[in-house]
This record gives sequence, C-alpha cells and structure tokens, in this order.
Amino acid sequence: MNNVAIGYFIPIVLRKQNQYLGMAHMDNQDIHTLRLMGEIERDDSSSQRELSQRLNISLGLVNTFLKRLVNKGYFKVKTMPRNRVKYFLTPEGLARKSRLTVEYLHYSTRFYKEIKQLLVGKFEDMEENRIGAILFFGAGEVAELAYLYLQLTNIDLVGIVDEGKNGNDFFEFETEGLDRLDRDDWDAILVTRLDDTSRDIEYLIEKGVDSTKIVTL
Repeated sequence: MNNVAIGYFIPIVLRKQNQYLGMAHMDNQDIHTLRLMGEIERDDSSSQRELSQRLNISLGLVNTFLKRLVNKGYFKVKTMPRNRVKYFLTPEGLARKSRLTVEYLHYSTRFYKEIKQLLVGKFEDMEENRIGAILFFGAGEVAELAYLYLQLTNIDLVGIVDEGKNGNDFFEFETEGLDRLDRDDWDAILVTRLDDTSRDIEYLIEKGVDSTKIVTL
C-alpha cells in the first residue's frame, strides 16, 4: 500500500457536486467571482482572454463578470498603453473577496466530509465482496479523491482508464486506454466521474466489461 497524506486539501469544486451529494449550495456566480478576484489579485495586468483561459470559462462570461464587479465598486479600472487595462481591487472588493473565501471554505469542508463518507462506505462494501484490485474509469477530480481514500483500505488500485487522458500521469500511474481492460489483474472497475454515469456503464458493457464488475458511486 502506498503512503499518501490523506488529509491534504485539493482545491477543486466539482461541477455537479451539489446535485450529487445534496449539500448546501454555493452560487456558481459567487464561485466564479471568487476565482476571478483571486486571479486578478495575483496578476492585475491579465487580459480578459488570459483570464478566460486560466479560469476555463468563456470570454463573454469573463467580460460580464468584470463589468458587474466594476459597477458594484469591487474593482477600479486603469487604462494602460497598447489598449491594455489593469483591474484593482477596492477596499469593498477586498472585503467581498474575504467573505466569499470564508463561505467557500465552509462549503468545501462540508463537501469533503460528504465525499469521504461516500467513498469510504463504497470501499468497505467492495472489501466485503472480496474485491482486492480495481481499475478507475475516469481520471478527473473524483478519481483523485477516490485514490486518497483508497489508501485507508486493503484494496489495490492497479490502473486507471481514460481514453481522453491516455498517457497522462495520475499519481504513480500512467493513464491508459481501453486496452487496459484486457488484462486480468483486476476484480472491478470503479466509475470515477459524475458527468453521465449511465452512459459510462453502457459504454463499458459495449466494450465487453461484465456488468457485475462495474461499480458506481
């Protein structure tokens, strides 16, 4: 079993965690606002296009949020040479960012307690069913959390399958394509993404995976 620090904090927000876990809601606009404020505080000379790329949201949405935040008095704008602008957080903006940060930390703490309980319970069920070695299907944020809590069990992760990220590093593993399913060193495959679980199950069955070996969260 690998020695991994279970308690470290992964700063992520899953797109569907509210619907999936039934936890208290933090408005998506507030999350975008907090991330935008953080990026601008880190680099106040970033263009809107650069902010769009770093935050992985559309350029139009960045423009809308910035206009709204300027109108609310959270930012001041200064025009720079070559038609660039700088955004400066005002005292009101800093206060708003502080409040959103506190709210986000409460929100994230609740989420991690919920996801830990869910994952640990799922792994306990798998151990009771004598599952000793598993694959992950999907290399996203859920997989990262599942990997961490898997270290609390006697179950071994033997590989991770994600065609879209084939060849990427995942902790000490390298993400593999569907050919990984052909090896007989695993007892079950855990679907570690939440986008469309039914679609993923159907896809795995089409690829020849026994439905009794597919485990979902």
